[in-house]
Amino acid sequence: MHKHNINYIISVCSIASLAGLILGYDASVISGAIEPLTEYFDLTPAECGLAVSSAIIGCILGAYFVGYLADKYGRRTTLMLANILLMISAIGSAITDVFSLFILYRVLGGIAIGMVSTVTPLYIAEFSPKDIRGRMLGLQQLVMVGGQLIVYIVNFTIAKGMIHEWVVEFGWRWMLASVLLPCVLFMFLSFLIPESPRWNVMKNHDQKAMDTLTKISNQLHAQHLFNEIKASFVDSAKVNKIGFFSVLSNAKSRYITLIGCTIAVLQQLTGINILLYYAPSLLKNITGSNQESLFQTIFLGIALFVGVFIALRFIDNVGRVKLLRLGSIGCCLCLIISALTFYFNIIGYLPITLLVIFVLIYAISWSLGAWLLISEIFPNRIRAVAMGISFSAMYLSNALIAQVFPMMNQNDWLMATFNGGFPLLICAASCLFGYWFIGRFLPETKGISLEKIEPVMLSKSKRFAAKS
Repeated sequence: MHKHNINYIISVCSIASLAGLILGYDASVISGAIEPLTEYFDLTPAECGLAVSSAIIGCILGAYFVGYLADKYGRRTTLMLANILLMISAIGSAITDVFSLFILYRVLGGIAIGMVSTVTPLYIAEFSPKDIRGRMLGLQQLVMVGGQLIVYIVNFTIAKGMIHEWVVEFGWRWMLASVLLPCVLFMFLSFLIPESPRWNVMKNHDQKAMDTLTKISNQLHAQHLFNEIKASFVDSAKVNKIGFFSVLSNAKSRYITLIGCTIAVLQQLTGINILLYYAPSLLKNITGSNQESLFQTIFLGIALFVGVFIALRFIDNVGRVKLLRLGSIGCCLCLIISALTFYFNIIGYLPITLLVIFVLIYAISWSLGAWLLISEIFPNRIRAVAMGISFSAMYLSNALIAQVFPMMNQNDWLMATFNGGFPLLICAASCLFGYWFIGRFLPETKGISLEKIEPVMLSKSKRFAAKS
């Protein structure tokens, strides 16, 4: 029996997870800044959507192309490069007075987020022992939603007690610039973690790989694991040549990749990012106060953090399918009732309570569940490319939602008819579709080794089930 150096593993994964904190922080900081910067730049509803979705467009590019950088220069080096891009984006978007430059800086930041969101779980998965890999990946997700909670508190603190004119002129700048703090912290701590041992083996840095593997466990186990990793790269030499069109041209690969893309898109269509990006704007429909709506977003962040923490304890016991289907029903009910409170103009704590419950249910089910499934449903030969396609689909749907929501939320007819609740009804319908899709196409994957995942994923296909 080998014994892992748990303290060392947790330390390294915690530092790597700080990149996830920056991801969550930067992705959500716009929620508090969008109202004042909309007034500052005098934006139309379409331009307001562009101010948010521009970063997500960058995410699509970053997630799609980061594989080349991570393979050529290393996982840790790529994370450090993304961190530098985020710092440039934070400074540039905070000081500019030109909206077109603001958009360019936000796209740059989005490219960095796309890089981080792909490479962070890749690094942690390659570094962690297989028997605790799920919990370490869950740690990254927990830290990411922690970043979202922190940014809600920071945004509220910056705006609290300040006159409206100051928030419009300077407040949103401080909100965007505050991303620098976690970026600087990660930059210093990243020098303390090693490069991925798997990447070192791939680049024939064998001694560096052995040094890291030995620190993770012991010399005997490290040598055994090193031999397995070395053999896997020899056996998969042809696999590494698989690209985008190779995946989509193979019927079985295309089928599984389509499932991954649909899961990624459905996670976005639950409506979670409407709350993350536009929570103050959405809540202002019922509170009438920008500072009050900023304060209430803190409760959404707390619910997200608590929900992911609960998910860490149950997802390997309850199973992915059951958790996602129950989550779909719970989210749907909360969204429908929340839409009714908007429609009937019910003010007070009921609307925010319903939205908090929605976020809690989402965090327990779809938040961690979707990311975990995208990481485990693909066969070894297509995993890297298929994950890139799925994350690109996730960010593309994210960008469309961010672009369309302010146009719906400021549409005179929709506001007069639904009083701001129409987007919630669209998301509720998406949750119902998600309930059906998961039950129809997704088999249970808990406890299934990655080497045996393909026939399991094909088991619900009428075309491939008998052949697999």
